[in-house]
Amino acid sequence: MPFAADVLTFALRLVEQGPEPEDVKAGWTAFAIFLALVAVVIFLGFSLFKQLRRVEAARKAGVYGEPAEEPSERV
Repeated sequence: MPFAADVLTFALRLVEQGPEPEDVKAGWTAFAIFLALVAVVIFLGFSLFKQLRRVEAARKAGVYGEPAEEPSERV
C-alpha cells in the first residue's frame, strides 16, 4: 500500500506543477487549423442548404410521386 501512496503523491505533484507559462504558447499553426475548420463548417452549411433547396424543388415538381396516405386512427 505504501507504493500506491507514493505513486499517487508523485502523480499529484506532476499535475499540480504543470508546464511553465513561457513553455506554452498559442501557435499560428493551431490558429490556421482552427480557421480551416471554421471554413469547412461554413462550406458544409451552405452545401446543406443548397441540397435542401434542391429536394424541396424536386418535391414540388413531383419527382418523388404522390405522398403516402396518412394512416387512419383506429378506434
